[in-house]
Amino acid sequence: MPETRQRPATTGHRPIQAGGGIEPHWHDRNQIVYAGRGVLSVTTDAGSWVAPATRAIWIPAGTLHQHRAYGETTLHTIGLEENPLALEAPSALVVSPLLRELILTYTGPADSHPDELQRLRAVLLDQLRRSPQRPSYLPAPRDARLAAVCDLLRDNPAEARTLTELGREVGASERTLSRLCRTDLGMTFPQWRTQLRLHEALRLLAEGESVTRVAHRCGWASTSAFIDTFKSAFGHTPGSRRA
Repeated sequence: MPETRQRPATTGHRPIQAGGGIEPHWHDRNQIVYAGRGVLSVTTDAGSWVAPATRAIWIPAGTLHQHRAYGETTLHTIGLEENPLALEAPSALVVSPLLRELILTYTGPADSHPDELQRLRAVLLDQLRRSPQRPSYLPAPRDARLAAVCDLLRDNPAEARTLTELGREVGASERTLSRLCRTDLGMTFPQWRTQLRLHEALRLLAEGESVTRVAHRCGWASTSAFIDTFKSAFGHTPGSRRA
């Protein structure tokens, strides 16, 4: 990442234009980030998360990260001295309808009485503790050979070649690349490719692409296969996400 600086972990909200973002930075407090509108990506040296409206991202204090918005986005942030989740690494959390309303209200205009805010915060922290984690993380490879393969897929998420065929292009065997997927990425090659395609799908949907076109551009064999995978990952269909 480029030059970084510390920023205060504030509680509030701000609009980010489509394609805009926040440069690499870190906080001295823990932080919850949530896109009340649009889609937000959070990138660290270890990988990236893409968060639709059903996900919030937990960012521990001291974690170097940057943001990017896809579609017109409203960023909601909550700074926390405590660590109610006992998590030491970034993580994606499921945002229930109740938790969404709590985040939007708590980070909204500062016109509530301090006692009301304190009670609201207590309920919000209770809901965060109950919020399950969901894998929306796309880890970054360290090995140059695997990174070359991953770059090919980033350039074209619909790339359909097998790991053996991709390995020939970068000069590595399928066996070596499979091992590197387990050690560098902590997942199999098909799992990483599906996660990449889901990330790209979220971005394209936020930019207004149709569900059918997104399915095609991201490499699914059919629109129905894309819808099934998307719903399994995020709990709702891509069409309802756009709405």
